Amino acid sequence: MPVVAAAVCPHPPLIVPEVASGAAPELDDLRAACLAAIDALATASSILVVGSGSNGAYDATAGGSFGAYGAPGVRVGSGPAVLPLSLAVGAWLLEQSKAARLPRTYRAVPIDAAPADCIALGQEIAAGNERVGLLVMGDGSARRSEHSPVHLHPRAELFDTTVADALRRGDVAVLEALDPDLATELQAAGRAPWQVLAGALGATALSSEVTYEAAPYGVGYLVASFS
Repeated sequence: MPVVAAAVCPHPPLIVPEVASGAAPELDDLRAACLAAIDALATASSILVVGSGSNGAYDATAGGSFGAYGAPGVRVGSGPAVLPLSLAVGAWLLEQSKAARLPRTYRAVPIDAAPADCIALGQEIAAGNERVGLLVMGDGSARRSEHSPVHLHPRAELFDTTVADALRRGDVAVLEALDPDLATELQAAGRAPWQVLAGALGATALSSEVTYEAAPYGVGYLVASFS
């Protein structure tokens, strides 16, 4: 069982206090839940961070910047800022956690990747010999309210609730069956990374819990821990 622990977190840039500025306290509970889930990855030998973005793998030196979000002084990694937002937020959270010193790599998955490809990637990750801690970055629907980035969609809340229930039960079959077209319509950026998680977990006996489930800015945010 090379995947010995996993954490699921969202990736709003506002989770970085320098980006949120005066609104930073509004996400204190989300930040705390993410860090607690990521702390549990410290039992692994290495960390793989998976998130949406242009298809590609990155090593530990890959950099990320929050300059586009009003915080040019906040950077992660020592190399050029090539990490997509999902992985940059994952790197930032990882740096604050008990797992910060573990070797790490990053993997970006296209937001429109076919479910079968995502599941196959997860299975490939699980087929290795190293004790991997998987950090999966993904937002729920961005259409949860009239104040969402995109207009309210009547199926958005049900979609996010379905994902949350699947994570809570460790039901990989439900995650594998998520409809990519519906996820695109709902602007749920986590669909592909969640399906990578499903492939990686397979028939493992890890216990799971959801520690955060809310849509504070009209975007569904979920935090889950597998150990």
